[in-house]
Amino acid sequence: MSRPTVRPERVQEPVGGRRFPAAFVWGAATASYQVEGAVKADGRGESIWDRFAHTPGRVWNGDTGDVACDHYHRFREDVALMAEIGLDAYRFSIAWPRVVPDGSGEVNQAGLDFYDRLVDELLANGIEPYATLYHWDLPHALEDAGGWPVRATAEAFARYAEVVAARLGDRVGHFATINEPYVVAELGYGIGTHAPGRVEPEAALAAAHHLLLAHGLATEAIRTSAPSVEVGIVLNFHPKHPATAHMLDQEAAILAHDRLNRWYLDPIVGRGYPEEAVCEAGWRRDEVREGDLDLIASPLDFLGVNYYCRHLVRSPLLPPLAPAGGEETEMGWEVYPPGLVEVLEFASSRTGNLPLYVTENGAAYPLDTADPTSDPERVSYFERHFEAALTAIERGLPLRGYFVWSLLDNFEWPHGYSYRFGIVHVDFDTLERRIRDSGRFVSRVARGGLP
Repeated sequence: MSRPTVRPERVQEPVGGRRFPAAFVWGAATASYQVEGAVKADGRGESIWDRFAHTPGRVWNGDTGDVACDHYHRFREDVALMAEIGLDAYRFSIAWPRVVPDGSGEVNQAGLDFYDRLVDELLANGIEPYATLYHWDLPHALEDAGGWPVRATAEAFARYAEVVAARLGDRVGHFATINEPYVVAELGYGIGTHAPGRVEPEAALAAAHHLLLAHGLATEAIRTSAPSVEVGIVLNFHPKHPATAHMLDQEAAILAHDRLNRWYLDPIVGRGYPEEAVCEAGWRRDEVREGDLDLIASPLDFLGVNYYCRHLVRSPLLPPLAPAGGEETEMGWEVYPPGLVEVLEFASSRTGNLPLYVTENGAAYPLDTADPTSDPERVSYFERHFEAALTAIERGLPLRGYFVWSLLDNFEWPHGYSYRFGIVHVDFDTLERRIRDSGRFVSRVARGGLP
């Protein structure tokens, strides 16, 4: 099946009196473990999140992704919802253990068949597939062999990327290699709040390097298997602002910026790791081999930018401050739309005219039990962040698209099903889906779709 033709232009609803470019891509995003369910279907192997979620005390309420939204069986219903909303694109991730159950051995054709069906269904509905190869569900067999702190995992990832690109690259025009390597390394191996739950700071530093190496190796593999596709990576960014004007807070904010924003972006654009942060972390760089940095800096076709909030940084050498008391989401994340412009400007300062996509942006708010489709706070959140995106475009930044997080209420990692981000409400007892007011707002802004 060929890729979709360009849709006829529809009238967009202006945001703040301004309109997005006609070619601007509007989409929604999900991740495989958060929505697919069917964890034992059709030869899928065990992932680190399967094991982690089934370990008592790791996930709120003992929730797991065993069923999640059952997207594996209900994907046609979900694609129909995307078409009803009027989305141009769907950013989904491919489950590595569904394709290569043990991570490095035999390919599971039944797993690839599912993504064949999903891609074809998207294209049949005029929706462009944007595939992410890794959104945190490492095959557990590779974790048993050392996980991301060992180089062999990066090499296995490149082979997996080649397999997927060879199968889907004739229809999927955009592949992102890895989603948020910072979260994988720091939360999975540094502080242990995400799978695999290890608290090993040195392992986290090794994992960070091997994740970036995996990106470079996979970029080469994808281009070999599917030369016409566009390849990128998805990074999370937070403005790191000093909590006060004190010079120690300013210094702490700079270091925090280096450890998150620069540590993952700078090597990708050929600048190497930020030296001050390397020194502060005490990283000896034993994992870095000759040629690694060249591989990591393989040219990109696009960069995905995930943005949720800023961080106010307080020096550990100063007394703690009382909470600022500003507007927050249900998860306690500050609502700070100007930060979206800031992170896009920072990314563009490194990448120049490289196309940028907001690959995740969204918010969790309490469920209205009387009417689960009513979410005025989320509508307001999106309206203000869309205005920020328009500001970025008007400043000349090459922002090409926006993927809201998330299409569906889903399994929210260690928080289980306690927080809801979806522009579509999911009843986790019946799995019924209903478009929220925020989904209707996205539709109106994007294409003048739903009334």
